[in-house]
Amino acid sequence: MLLSHAITLAEARSHLAALARRAYNDEASAEYERVLLHLDVIHGDYIPGISDVYDEGAEILYGIAERAIEDLLGHGVDALQVELLLDMLDAAKAKDIP
Repeated sequence: MLLSHAITLAEARSHLAALARRAYNDEASAEYERVLLHLDVIHGDYIPGISDVYDEGAEILYGIAERAIEDLLGHGVDALQVELLLDMLDAAKAKDIP
């Protein structure tokens, strides 16, 4: 895994974890964690750590996570897997409403 791939993956993981932590309800939190787990399964044993994320609004966190997942296409991640992750992320966002 190249450094740029590891940075992109860490960015996606960090923002997904932040979304799970800030979710409005437990169901949405579990859905964000499911996306995070699926992302980890795709990458196997090599998983970079999660770094601190600035205290941003949910929309900003969502946008950064979405962009980072889309950027994984440029690092050799299968397009179908990326689409599945994005669909799961959308489903989590739909449940994350007050």
